[in-house]
Amino acid sequence: MSGTVLEQRVRHSLHRARRWHPGELAFWLFAAASFVLFPTRFLILNEIAILALFALSLDLILGYAGIVSLGHAAFLGMGAYSAGLLAKYVTADPLAGLAFGMATSALLGLLTSPLVLRGTDLTRLMITLGVALILYEVANSLAWLTGGADGLQGITMAPVFGTFDFDIFGRTAYLYSLSVLFILFLIARRIVNSPFGLSLRGIRDNQLRAAASGVPVPWRLAAIYALSAAYAGAAGALLAQTTQFVSLDVFDFHRSADLMLVLIIGGAGYLYGGLIGAIAFKFLQDAIATFTPQYWMFWIGLFLVLFVLGGRELIHGAIKALVARFPKRGASS
Repeated sequence: MSGTVLEQRVRHSLHRARRWHPGELAFWLFAAASFVLFPTRFLILNEIAILALFALSLDLILGYAGIVSLGHAAFLGMGAYSAGLLAKYVTADPLAGLAFGMATSALLGLLTSPLVLRGTDLTRLMITLGVALILYEVANSLAWLTGGADGLQGITMAPVFGTFDFDIFGRTAYLYSLSVLFILFLIARRIVNSPFGLSLRGIRDNQLRAAASGVPVPWRLAAIYALSAAYAGAAGALLAQTTQFVSLDVFDFHRSADLMLVLIIGGAGYLYGGLIGAIAFKFLQDAIATFTPQYWMFWIGLFLVLFVLGGRELIHGAIKALVARFPKRGASS
């Protein structure tokens, strides 16, 4: 009887978590309305959407499974080069390139998961960083295919659905990237608010207890790691398709470092942290670079130091309190 009651409570909790809260609806409505509200900012809005998807991919493993990574750019780069090469030599269809980039990155994540899932957090940091560095050198050595240090050039994308052409102002690029972000967010939201997602949080909190409870820990971690890699590959594919260029920079360490900063700003473990962090990071970067282009890295570094020392807990607490407020209203109604 107690097991049945507990199961019902868990199902009720997951059902409540799947409900859309007013704050979530407002967030996505504002993202869609940005197309009209900021008609001259499509390029940076597109960058934000791609960075948000990239941050979402890391949040799936860091925030929900407790897997740390300093080389997540490996999957971003794999997706970018896969989509770029497909567009240049096979087909320029954006959706085909997106699917191919996600598939190759997911395969890379699945193949490297046995290495990453072993050992301590420090070991995982070194392995993920090592994988990204290896792929960087592989892409550089295959200059006849990837362009090497000159980058993969000559990418021309077909219209989305054969109708919407990519333009230099970024209108189509932003709507395309935002649509992909929203669809993949819906899938991620469903996954983390399912029994599978609940088991991931159990593994994150106490891996030994989860294994003793019958949870197949290695398989669950490998699955979420491959999914996270696929999401990062999607971000890479979007980057290649909307800029029509891929450079070795996609494998660079600063990509993974910026990603960690985004999650530090927005918070990990509730999906919206990566999205909010991407918005704040990109607009802060753009504002500082406009105000003082020579020293923008200094001011961002100073901001992050002050943020971590004093403002992070206050901001994260306010966001989580606001998010937690809406389910109570829904439950009472």
